Amino acid sequence: MMARAVLSQADISRALTRISHEILESNRGSSDLVILGIPTRGVILARRIAETIARIEPDAAPALAGALDVTMYRDDLTRTRTRTPQPTDLPPRGIDGKTVVLVDDVLYSGRTIRAALDALSDLGRARAVRLAVLVDRGHREFPIRADFVGKNLPSSARERINVRLVEIDGDDAVTIDEGEE
Repeated sequence: MMARAVLSQADISRALTRISHEILESNRGSSDLVILGIPTRGVILARRIAETIARIEPDAAPALAGALDVTMYRDDLTRTRTRTPQPTDLPPRGIDGKTVVLVDDVLYSGRTIRAALDALSDLGRARAVRLAVLVDRGHREFPIRADFVGKNLPSSARERINVRLVEIDGDDAVTIDEGEE
């Protein structure tokens, strides 16, 4: 199976910088902003976005990054490979009244984000919830749309999108594999 490169390290960096600017513009700054990554790679992307926001607005209130595990909220646990639940890590003041930006690596069917919305509602009442993804590949099963997208990548259901991040995989890249349906 041959992997085709779609995004390089520089492309990912540019996409996250653009997403960070878009989040700041949409939120009119970083006050009351909480950025929650969905494990595993979404957490790393959320941290990178929060760090970028801090560089863009060094004098503003810091955007707080955390993690939101959705494993036990998924409706497809019996049909897919289950991973070990990861800790949910919220800012000390929680999410009540805050704008929460959920961050994930790939948006596909929308099931992970639906689970994230359920998990979030158990943790508090956000003022608003937004979604940032590195790659949107289409094929939605739920009416979910990302507010901030690094790259729209229409793909067939046979293809597999692989997001590699240096913190886990040793390099930053997005590739697409032609797989079996």
